[in-house]
Amino acid sequence: MDIILLVLHVVLSLGIITLVLLQKGAGASAGAAFGGGGGGGAGSVFGASGSANFLSKTTAIFAIGFFVNSLVLAYMAANREIKTDSVLDALIAPSTEISTEAAVPSEDVPAPEGLESSAPAPVEVETSAEDVPPADVPAPAE
Repeated sequence: MDIILLVLHVVLSLGIITLVLLQKGAGASAGAAFGGGGGGGAGSVFGASGSANFLSKTTAIFAIGFFVNSLVLAYMAANREIKTDSVLDALIAPSTEISTEAAVPSEDVPAPEGLESSAPAPVEVETSAEDVPPADVPAPAE
């Protein structure tokens, strides 16, 4: 049912696009009204608004069908049986957790030779509360 409505939606949208492009615009006869040929006058700048022709009636029918189809598709999407927070939840199965214990080397394994001597010793820096300026006051220039 979903696929039928989606195909209908695409057909209706392409129909509306085609019908709108086939119609002559309201300003198409504006040049003729200002001396471009055939009976001018300010009243005929945008043409006489007579009864709607075949193209405009068909466009209106397609537009109504498009809106109704949009509402039906939205209703069906909101009332699905599968309720998930994310699209990925529906696509991806829950993964198993990888243990981090295997990644951490144990104490039984010795470090490579020569590595202990090349590592610098940690340096401790003593600071007092007087040396650290408050967060909102910039440090004085020395």
